[in-house]
Amino acid sequence: MSHHPSTLDLVILWHMHQPDYRDSETKEFTLPWVYLHAIKDYTDMAHHLEMHPSIRLVVNFVPVLLDQLEDYCQQFAKATIRDPLLRLLATPDLDQISPEDRALIFKSCFLSNHETMLKPYPAYQALRNIYNEMEAQGDKEMVYASGQYLADLLMWYHLAWTGESIRRSNKNVIELMSKGKQFSFEDRISLFNLFGELIGNLIPRYRKLAESGQIELSTTPHYHPLAPLLIDFNSARDNLPDAALPATTCYPGGRGRVEFHVKSAVASHSKRFGIKPAGVWPAEGAISDAFVHILVENGTQWIASGQGVLANSLQKSYPNQPILDNGTYLYQPYRFDTGNDGTLCFFRDDQLSDLIGFEYAKWFGRDAAQNFIDRLELIRHMTHETTSPVVSVILDGENAWESYPYNGYYFLNDLYELLEQHSEIHTTTFQSYINKQQKDKTFIKPLPTLCAGSWVYGNFSTWVGGHDKNAAWDLLCAAKHTYDLVMQSQRLTKKEKEAANRQLASCESSDWFWWFGDYNSPAAVESFDQLFRKNLINLYKLLKIPAPANVFESISHGGTVSGESGAMRRTT
Repeated sequence: MSHHPSTLDLVILWHMHQPDYRDSETKEFTLPWVYLHAIKDYTDMAHHLEMHPSIRLVVNFVPVLLDQLEDYCQQFAKATIRDPLLRLLATPDLDQISPEDRALIFKSCFLSNHETMLKPYPAYQALRNIYNEMEAQGDKEMVYASGQYLADLLMWYHLAWTGESIRRSNKNVIELMSKGKQFSFEDRISLFNLFGELIGNLIPRYRKLAESGQIELSTTPHYHPLAPLLIDFNSARDNLPDAALPATTCYPGGRGRVEFHVKSAVASHSKRFGIKPAGVWPAEGAISDAFVHILVENGTQWIASGQGVLANSLQKSYPNQPILDNGTYLYQPYRFDTGNDGTLCFFRDDQLSDLIGFEYAKWFGRDAAQNFIDRLELIRHMTHETTSPVVSVILDGENAWESYPYNGYYFLNDLYELLEQHSEIHTTTFQSYINKQQKDKTFIKPLPTLCAGSWVYGNFSTWVGGHDKNAAWDLLCAAKHTYDLVMQSQRLTKKEKEAANRQLASCESSDWFWWFGDYNSPAAVESFDQLFRKNLINLYKLLKIPAPANVFESISHGGTVSGESGAMRRTT
């Protein structure tokens, strides 16, 4: 008699993150990505969940993103906008703006996926054609672009970045899109006010979804640091024994810094959502033995990481067992030997996660959703002898949708619909899965040896090892050394010390190191290079110490743009 496959648990985790774009000196936002993703992706993602109330999944918010969303809420409430692009949208007379502001509009308002966010709108495409003609005639033509042209360009950029769920339901947005040109100041203010409402509602919407039990909210150490490297650069050699490390042998006091990011994340999550987070998606899924111990000490009940980390750890833990012949090893939780039986680790299915991140955008929504279900069916048959099999699909919840038609509206709608109707695939959260297994954890396999790594290639090569990345680490190590000396002295007040601590935390984000290297576009590398160094310069200012000369020199220039550049990277 053949064994009939049982149900399969599926946990989808959408990871929401943007680094801190605020200049601590001027308080201005240097890039608009937080509010743009808020009006487009965070809004649409909440909508799809509200439309499919029986879908269960995990949403991971990095605290530094929530800090910035709340900052935008305060800007709208006080009517003092510190984001230059958003401020221009609400500026009455665009004929009178500075040359710098004009340049900012031109530089910003074509930054998107043109196939999905510009070409579908003839009026927006017409503005692009005019721009191309002006550019062909030399920069001086830009000076003569009328205030009306700038108004229309600002409006179309922001309409293209408005969530599909809003564009289908909001009468004002529908009217603006059909108007198409000659937008008035009143038109711009109406869109601006709508953005204020959308951003103001975001955190409450997700909190409500969590309180109803539909989603679990998880967290990441506060400013998204690559924790294993902060603790010990040598962790990079767990997987790549020949990795080149920064000249400084270790990041000074790194363990204490990681503890700060973890404790701060738990506190900020508890304050916003009224409950401690049960789980942590570490920045970049990057874990090491020392880091896992810190998470466990801080009450983390589950951790998630990448498939490559599991494969490498299993090979080290069970060298004589050919574990990789059969893929089922991935579809179960594991326990680390931390002296705490309560903490479980789940590992993402790279293939399924990358299909959503990179491939399905090219398919019809329904076909892509059905393909995803078909693959889950195969896993369900493959794991029929596994106790309580669970599939973890973990990916960026904000950057993928730009390459989908209609911001992924049809794909997500169809995917959630098919999952809701499926009797053998059960969407759940990590917390619910653990609660369900509370009585019997005997099937959970121990992982005696953890091989440090991340969700990209199972190693840390995206953040350390290259010349430019290591140079950036050396600048950060030098700044941290200065920070430690100043913090021990009596030079700063308590308030000044807190400001310096926050500024250091922003410098410790993994995002800066991600962008350094010749596989990213020069424009993106330049902006993140400047941001990182500006963060360091501001740190020295807060410490009341002159910044060393090398902080004023660019670190990286980028190179040829390949398919691997950008805010997301394939893991396989």
